Amino acid sequence: MIELEHVSKTFTLHNQGSAVIQVIRDASFRVAPGECVALTGASGAGKSTLMRMIYGNYQTRSGAIRIAGTDIVQAEPRTVIALRRDTLGYVSQFLRVVPRVPTLEVVADPLRALGVGASEAESRARGLLTRLNIPERLWSLSPTTFSGGEQQRVNIARGFAHDYPAMLLDEPTASLDAANREVVLGLIEAAKARGAAIIGIFHDEAARARVCDREIDVGRFTPGVAA
Repeated sequence: MIELEHVSKTFTLHNQGSAVIQVIRDASFRVAPGECVALTGASGAGKSTLMRMIYGNYQTRSGAIRIAGTDIVQAEPRTVIALRRDTLGYVSQFLRVVPRVPTLEVVADPLRALGVGASEAESRARGLLTRLNIPERLWSLSPTTFSGGEQQRVNIARGFAHDYPAMLLDEPTASLDAANREVVLGLIEAAKARGAAIIGIFHDEAARARVCDREIDVGRFTPGVAA
C-alpha cells in the first residue's frame, strides 16, 4: 500500500553559500495493508521530513514513493490531491483550519469532499467528537479557540472521519490525557483491523509498542553534506 524505493532528499541553504544538505539518502521500505510501522531515530534524523515527503509536501531529489500503486513523485498535482482525498490520510501535530468554521463542519469536511451526504457526514463527525470527549457545546465553535489538547482531538477526529486505506500519524497521542490517549490507540487498532497501512511517529514508547508491528530507524538513511 505504501512503498518507498531509493528515496533521497536535500535542502539548499541559500543564505549559507548555497550549501546542500542531504537529509535522507536511499530510503527504501514497504508498508502492507493492516500494518503499522513506526519511524524512529534521534531528533533531527529526518522522521518528519520523510513523513512530509510521503504526503507530497516535500519534493524528493530521487526515488519513488508509491501510494496504492501511484508514484506521487511523478504524479500531477491533481492526482496527489485526489490521493489525499480518497486514499491517504494525515494526522499532523497541528490543527490547520479556516477560522470561524464550526468544529462539526471541520470534522465532517473529509466525508463531504467524497460526496457523502450532509446528514451521514455529520453523524460520523458527531460520533467521533463524542468518542474523543469534545463537549457538544463546543461543536458549533471554531476549534481555533480551543486548548491544545482539544485541537489535537479535533485533528484526530477529522483524520479518522474517512476510512483511508493509508494513513500518516505524526505524534497522534501528544498532548492527550490517559483517557483520550486510550481512545486514539483504539482508533488506530480499528484502522489496522480494517486493513489500513499506517506510518507513524510515536515518541510515546508504550503507544508505539502497543500499535506498531515494527520500527524503521530513519537514522540508517544516514544524512550527509554535499558540496
